Amino acid sequence: MEFVSGYRDEFLDFAALLFGWFRKFVAERGAVGTSPEGRWRQLEAQIRRLPQDPALWVLHVLPNRSVGISLGQGAEPGPGPGLGAARLLGDEPPLHLRDLSPYVSFVSLEEGEEGEEEEEEEEEEENGEEEGAGTKKVETEENGELAPSSRESPQEATPPGEPEEAKQEAGGGEDGQEDRAEDEPGPERRKGRRSDAAPLHLSCLLLVTDEHGTILGIDLLMEGAQGSTGRGSGAENLAPRAYALLCHSMVCPMGSGDPRKPRQLTVGDAQLHRELENLVPRLGVKLAKTPMRTWGPRPGFTFASLRARTCHVCHRHSFEVKLTPCPQCGAVLYCGEACLRADWKRCPDDVSHRFWCPRLAAFMERAGELATLPFTYTSEVTSETFNKEAFLASRGLTRGYWTQLSMLIPGPGAPRHPRGSTPSLSLLLHGDPYQPFQGDGPALMPPVPPDSPRGLFGSWQDYYTWRGLSLDSPMAVLLTYPLTVYYVITHLVPQSFPELNIQNKQSLKIHVVEAGKEFDLVMVFWELLVLLPHMALELQFVGDGLPPESDQQHFTLQRDGPEVSVRPCSGVSARLSSGTKEKGVRRDLQIKVSARPYHLLQGPKPDLVIGFNSGFGLKDTWLSSLPRLQSLRVPAFFTESSEYGCVMDDQTMAVATGGGTSPPQPNPFRSPFRLRAADNCMPWYCNAFIFHLVYKPSQGSGARPAPGPVTPAPTPTAPPAPARRRRGEKKPGRGSRRRR
Repeated sequence: MEFVSGYRDEFLDFAALLFGWFRKFVAERGAVGTSPEGRWRQLEAQIRRLPQDPALWVLHVLPNRSVGISLGQGAEPGPGPGLGAARLLGDEPPLHLRDLSPYVSFVSLEEGEEGEEEEEEEEEEENGEEEGAGTKKVETEENGELAPSSRESPQEATPPGEPEEAKQEAGGGEDGQEDRAEDEPGPERRKGRRSDAAPLHLSCLLLVTDEHGTILGIDLLMEGAQGSTGRGSGAENLAPRAYALLCHSMVCPMGSGDPRKPRQLTVGDAQLHRELENLVPRLGVKLAKTPMRTWGPRPGFTFASLRARTCHVCHRHSFEVKLTPCPQCGAVLYCGEACLRADWKRCPDDVSHRFWCPRLAAFMERAGELATLPFTYTSEVTSETFNKEAFLASRGLTRGYWTQLSMLIPGPGAPRHPRGSTPSLSLLLHGDPYQPFQGDGPALMPPVPPDSPRGLFGSWQDYYTWRGLSLDSPMAVLLTYPLTVYYVITHLVPQSFPELNIQNKQSLKIHVVEAGKEFDLVMVFWELLVLLPHMALELQFVGDGLPPESDQQHFTLQRDGPEVSVRPCSGVSARLSSGTKEKGVRRDLQIKVSARPYHLLQGPKPDLVIGFNSGFGLKDTWLSSLPRLQSLRVPAFFTESSEYGCVMDDQTMAVATGGGTSPPQPNPFRSPFRLRAADNCMPWYCNAFIFHLVYKPSQGSGARPAPGPVTPAPTPTAPPAPARRRRGEKKPGRGSRRRR
């Protein structure tokens, strides 16, 4: 895969960003800390000349007392290549958090019980942030001011005025190594090896943000293995280390924007505030008169989605180098002409940018069309600078199914997000089938209309009007899955396979292949009973990414007059009010789960196959599952998050079966949220395009497959000349690509 935008867990990009910034900070802090005092004076003079940020900056001191890091199979503590940015941003980066589970897990230092979270080390930082924030608020209420936080810290780089500590820094260099060990969860996987070391303890986190939550810098204070005193434990002075972090955050802000200094700085620790009183004014920055006492994280505060980009070739971040898009297609980001030329001449030719450049330019022409949606918040959520975390937090969408859209991750001991039939049933036992959709405010879903739909819905506007939803409602982000199924049944199958007469069927058996996130949102498919009241539907979720404990589970959602009942395979049932009096016979929705690749599934032939954001080139199992679909020859529809993905799926289908795919078309029920892209500027949306498989004709049938995607423009012979400033010419949209 050339591009993994839209397929990769956003938190992995976030972790890679933290890794990259922290590594750069450690290297430059060591260089400054071991150089003569004049180097510090030069850096301070540079910062004094920086433009002023009108926003307030906050230095958080977040202690972590309860969560440790356990390095599993193939991981070991200490300096080394580790996972790090190379693992997270390399040629074959992991796509899901579970891909890192052999390397890293978390343990409770209080109970000594290992957490089974499938996360990397940077998730520990987030848990530390949330836990530290809560501790800070308690101390404020009890003591009237913030109590000094944990002072366990390694040796720190030292600004002028601390000559003894500077000599210690110059004599060792251990700090960079230990921080690098913390930065990287562990080295690359080694077969048959497992670390027996005690858990590592991140004792404290120094975090610089602005008042809006944008992360500008981070420093990690490692104590070492559990039970050990750890180097630097005790009441050491944090001021030199915090001062170095502040300087680096101003010269090289992690989040976004040019180098700048804050108008004012506040510190979340009383003792550290006193120690910085004589240092911060050297930078031309005003320090608040008193330490932060009542300030948050407030109820509406959230750490903003970071927009730092990376070079498509060398993976360096925008805080390290200046990135510019290809001047010809405007789709792919490069740090300079050298990386552009290297990508232009890659072999084989069909993975080179020379081959894809005109194609990406054509794909980007759809950007405006994809961003044309009827919602009041459309301009915000389709922007390249869309801050998803702030959007969700500002609307109170921080629980239930909404957590599946956020980067917030539960720590050890926290209740996991319900997966499988039994937890989903427990959510419904409170009496509201739409409870998993609920946020912190008023009900998001109105009562079901008493009358069945009189026509077919072909747009969000039509559906929202009939369903009684305001165009300010964000429910489309969750309902994209059932509405896409509805659109396939009512529009696409009748157009492409009219002989099936699918709209007159009273029951349908549908396979949802390579299911993932959509299974975590399984109750959204209850809306199909509202949209198709005359049909009994069976959805079977299939895929080896499903939780093994859900394998072979089966339950039924029933609409019977004014009630909805949920009946698992054991025969236990729960009856729930749907808030409507409905006419007609009872219909139900059966949910089945098979945690295995599709080609290993045994059972009756389905009426329809659907896959969401499929990415055929991402998993080898598709090379077996597609031939299985070829043998079944059932209508199979798939969505993709970009038009580039549709082209790659067509190529994979040709390799696997000799068939192809139909020309993709925009999905009117795509998600309105624009997905983050790190190394390109293209627009990605969940379920953006739809196509169906075109099977290879049977021998002797004489039938010809439907035409594939339109032939793109000819491939240019020379790389485009780089523009002087930013882009040399205006480009209509963005695209993305991947390599098989």
